Amino acid sequence: MRQLQRFFRSPTTVCVAAEGHLLSAEEPGSIRPEWKPWRFEALPIVLDTIPVSHGTNRSGQSHAPKIASIRQALSGVDRVIIATDPGREGSMIAWEVLEHLGWRGRVDRLKLGALDDVSIRRAFAALAKEPGSGERDYAAYLEALCRQYEDYHLGLNGTRAISLRLRPPAFGEPWRFGGVQTPTLAILADLEARIRSFVPQDFFKVALHLGTRSGAELVLWHAPKERIFDPAVAETIRAAAATWSGPLAVEHKDVRRAPPRLFSKDTLARRCAKWFGWDPQHTAGLAQELYDQGYLSYPRTESEYLPDGQAGDAAAVMTAVVSVLTDLRSVIPGTEAPLIRRGAKGHYVKDPGEHHAIVPLRKVPERGRLSADQFRLWELVAKAYLAAHLPDGIDARTSVAAEVGTPLGTKRFAVSGSVIRAPGWRAIYGSEADLETDAVPGKAKRDAEATSARLPAVDDGEGASATKAGVATAMTEPPRRISRGELPVVMGRLIDQVDDPAVKRALENPVNPNEPKGLGTAATRDTILPKLLKSRYVTLSSGKDPAIAVTEVGLAFITAVRRVFPAYGDPVGRAMFEAELAEIGRAATRAEAVDRANAFRQRTRARLDELIAAIADSPVVSLDPSLIPPGQADNRPPTSAMMSFAVSLAERKGVTLPRGCKSSISICRSFLDTHAGPRVPQTDSAGEPRDRRIPSAAMLRYARSLAEQRGVPCPPETETDFDACRRFLDAHVPQPQERPGAGNPGARKGKAPVDRGKRRGRVAGKPRQAAARRQA
Repeated sequence: MRQLQRFFRSPTTVCVAAEGHLLSAEEPGSIRPEWKPWRFEALPIVLDTIPVSHGTNRSGQSHAPKIASIRQALSGVDRVIIATDPGREGSMIAWEVLEHLGWRGRVDRLKLGALDDVSIRRAFAALAKEPGSGERDYAAYLEALCRQYEDYHLGLNGTRAISLRLRPPAFGEPWRFGGVQTPTLAILADLEARIRSFVPQDFFKVALHLGTRSGAELVLWHAPKERIFDPAVAETIRAAAATWSGPLAVEHKDVRRAPPRLFSKDTLARRCAKWFGWDPQHTAGLAQELYDQGYLSYPRTESEYLPDGQAGDAAAVMTAVVSVLTDLRSVIPGTEAPLIRRGAKGHYVKDPGEHHAIVPLRKVPERGRLSADQFRLWELVAKAYLAAHLPDGIDARTSVAAEVGTPLGTKRFAVSGSVIRAPGWRAIYGSEADLETDAVPGKAKRDAEATSARLPAVDDGEGASATKAGVATAMTEPPRRISRGELPVVMGRLIDQVDDPAVKRALENPVNPNEPKGLGTAATRDTILPKLLKSRYVTLSSGKDPAIAVTEVGLAFITAVRRVFPAYGDPVGRAMFEAELAEIGRAATRAEAVDRANAFRQRTRARLDELIAAIADSPVVSLDPSLIPPGQADNRPPTSAMMSFAVSLAERKGVTLPRGCKSSISICRSFLDTHAGPRVPQTDSAGEPRDRRIPSAAMLRYARSLAEQRGVPCPPETETDFDACRRFLDAHVPQPQERPGAGNPGARKGKAPVDRGKRRGRVAGKPRQAAARRQA
């Protein structure tokens, strides 16, 4: 708002700001009281529209005053310009307020790709040429609204239904379900299954040691793409190579290395995770801060390209960048124009998508005005922009090869080496330039071509003969786990995870080939991993960019989902579904968008009916309690009361305590939940299941004492459930007239071992003694 206010001098123009989403969806229990408890019979819970109320900011303050200020600003206005962040989410932030306040006037949409002066003026110029911008933006709002509609209903109904009917008794938390997070877990689970089932195999490479006519010595390798797994085959090739002699084929050629692509939100997060160890959400937050200050273009983008129309900005932006990164001035040619690469293999295309790649702007920061992390991120993006406009790097590559005849046919032995002839764009990075190429996440490492740091001088056709030959043994490696920084890239580029050509074609995006169909949106992909971690479906390893492993809980969950309703465990199917959802935002008119949105809601309701019906008759999933990973607060040991009850329960039922039962309260609780019988479901204030509160040791001692005095059994649930223990005490604790000395003010007071502060509604401990003294 402050950036835009500088452009308005007229008193009839009012600028007013939102603060994220000012309205929030109502919880089911606040809509209907009967929806607050978790009951399978009440499902599916379906609403035509989701009621909203005033949200709160991070400090817990209501957004009602902001809504009121916008209402006041709209009074007497004949035109509204929406200038929130470009994209579905920004459109929804504005339109949901206008709809809530009943605005029916003219609406235009200002699409800001950046907040520097030049970009703002260009955005207003584009707005003047687009009279129907508000109508088209309403379609984007409806797409976002439909995404919220599906997320709300799937999370609400799916989580409740699966938790009530399928969740293992040993797992005390909800089995959280979501339209995007569940197929994302499926990708990770499929990879986990491949890793666990992987059986390493030995394979063989054949080395040929040569001496040339000129006296040079070198080693060539036979390591074909189709690996050699049969040792007899390797030995046959080795034996033939050991007696080889003949001419060498030497090739010298220049290899051009083009600069890498510019950054999208996901590839920027991946690079920052790899180089700096940052969580993707931390990277996204820094990029947003730099965008707000006018130093970077809009950061929540899926594109790695720039529009052709911005090619003319390159010289001015590069000059601005090197005014800050002064050590790079010598790398930038002062008289030559920046190199502009066009097309899919370059950096400039006709249509880069809804938002172009993340790039620096003419407005550059002062080092002292940014935090260390903010500057590192700006510098990373700025260097990528500089590299994109510099010449290719050129390597002088030499390869030496020999064709060896064997009983199995002619086999090629080769080795290569290269030296940098012209660094080109790599001068920007220095030694970091070798890190620019990234492997495909979730795939096994490819075998590198045999290389030598230094090759001797050998002429093409020079004669050589074998001095010896040998067989080297290597071992196949399992696929790499996807790392925290790579997950958003995997979700956005699902096409790289599949091998079936037909599926790859299905995932292509004919509207924008540079952005294939994927899971979620650029703005929401970073939020999926924290949800999976919270549900204990996955864990993170150690390291700068930790790998993601799927737990037994996550594997059991995705197996249950695929058994009951396979469509929700299919990542490719979900990507196709989201592509259909995106068609709502592409509607040419408001009426067309409304029709598409209504059809989508009907489909969502039908899928909910199918989901609940499929879950209704499905059996509960069984899961060994010892396989449940500890939660953030479950690494403490169990209480002595829990442990003594677990030991007695194991002896009575003739079972063995699970591993970790004595050191982990979660494992101990899971064992008790499994073997102590069913418990009464408990809910919190929002109606969601919560873990039981464990009674204190003092409460348990008193409960056992009362049971012995009264000659009644102490129910097993009193050992693990605070409320059950309290109910037992309330039912059997002696009343005042039953206590020795009751009614005799001078009698010595007994010291019943009541747990102070735990017994609600009764006077216990010192307060009771004080009352007795006052009576005396």
